Amino acid sequence: MSPVPTEAETGVVSLVGTGPGDPGLLTLRAAAVLDRADLVIVDRAAVSAEILAHVRDGAEIVDVAETDDPAGLAVREARAGRRVVRLVPGDPGTLGALPTEGAEIAGSGLPFEVVPGLSSITAVPGYAGIPLTDDRHREVRVIDAAAGGVEWERFAGPDATLVITGAEHAVAEVAKSLIAVGRPDSTPAAMTSLGTTTEQETVVSDLKRLAADTKGMEAPALIIVGDVVNWRDRLAWFETKPLFGWRVLVPRTKEQAADLSEQLRAYGAVPDEVPTISVEPPRTPQQMERAVKGLVTGRYEWVVFTSTNAVRAIREKFTDYGLDARAFAGLKVAAVGEQTARALVEFGVQPDLVPAGQQSSEGLAEVWPPYDEDLDPINRVLLPRADIATDTLIARLTDLGWECEDVTAYRTVRAAPPPAPIREAIKGGGFDAVLFTSSSTVKNLIGIAGKPHNVTVIAVIGPQTAKTAEEYGLRVDVMAEKPSVSALAEALAEYGAKRRAAQIEAGDPLRKPSQMRRGARRRK
Repeated sequence: MSPVPTEAETGVVSLVGTGPGDPGLLTLRAAAVLDRADLVIVDRAAVSAEILAHVRDGAEIVDVAETDDPAGLAVREARAGRRVVRLVPGDPGTLGALPTEGAEIAGSGLPFEVVPGLSSITAVPGYAGIPLTDDRHREVRVIDAAAGGVEWERFAGPDATLVITGAEHAVAEVAKSLIAVGRPDSTPAAMTSLGTTTEQETVVSDLKRLAADTKGMEAPALIIVGDVVNWRDRLAWFETKPLFGWRVLVPRTKEQAADLSEQLRAYGAVPDEVPTISVEPPRTPQQMERAVKGLVTGRYEWVVFTSTNAVRAIREKFTDYGLDARAFAGLKVAAVGEQTARALVEFGVQPDLVPAGQQSSEGLAEVWPPYDEDLDPINRVLLPRADIATDTLIARLTDLGWECEDVTAYRTVRAAPPPAPIREAIKGGGFDAVLFTSSSTVKNLIGIAGKPHNVTVIAVIGPQTAKTAEEYGLRVDVMAEKPSVSALAEALAEYGAKRRAAQIEAGDPLRKPSQMRRGARRRK
């Protein structure tokens, strides 16, 4: 009898569900399987880039559009010894691929596994603020109406909650059928489209008016019928976020914008990161080489970091020379603000001085200590900075008795223009808000992409940035109470919450700023 082939000899196939749409709902198991896959077979149009980002570098991704038999391809590649993931939307076992593709994979005799994903059947109502059961309603019945031919008489009972999928284009037929078999036309009903995404929309109605009230809603959509729909008034949490669905332009590099974008997502926004500058090495490396040598040999008392780019530049030089954070032993380190301080901590360096107020070179200069020859053995300060840095900080430190060495750690040049769709959205009002974190982001964004549309909310980090924005003809709507990117995002969220509350109080439809421009799509 021949031995059973091992997974290492034959490979393995994993049938993995992505969940209902929100990339944050991908399971830990799914992320781990994607990270070690050799081949991922997926419908790219149905799965977000954020989920595919879990696929390791070097792995192959094949779109299902390139094959007539994705399960067969998975089997062939696994037989060649590869770890294969067949990635499918939702949950493979709930209105998914498990009965079809899963059966073919299982029939091959290869090792295989199923990694469930959160099903839209439960996740979408949860995001809509509608529990499927409560103390009085303990039965849930799921109906797939996509192929028609549903025996509606089986669902006439008033006590069961109905979750209906595949009926986006037959809402009137579904409602009439349920009324015809005995469900009262006043039965609460809700429809949620694009559930768990930042484009989610929920309309609450009853069976009599559901078709009219949901006209124009986008697919995929899910219908919930039953008294549990009434919970939404108290439990709606997702669509009520202060910036829900707002498309927010963040004119910073992806590395700089990571924390800011994450904060915006927590407020319900969809951040779009557009670099306005490109960071490049200095034209001649000798200055930086001498500076790093001076750090190691004890030439400096202080090192000042005025940006995360400066931290990155020093860190890269350290890597070139085989150094690490221990080279800062005995040095005092200053950071211009919270983000720069965070970059230093990630490097393994705890800054000694960070301004509590204005987070800028001016703010750092205000809290800088005077040189004391009894306490400070060395009066020299290293400032690794951009080639276009201002002299304000150096002038202040010099007045306080310090000797400054200003070293070009990196160069900043205007970034290339963003893709045409981004430029059109900026000028045409496709963005709901834009965050300006410095005067240079105002100048550079307008230089590479044009002036934001007048419906776009303009949010700025401080008075100087506001002044620059106004000089360029922009109306400033939001300014942070303190000059930090976190405070700026918080200020925009407060603005969004007040705007939403005002629309509700006035009885107006809830519309994002981008929906206020002429020609914007309105569902009703």
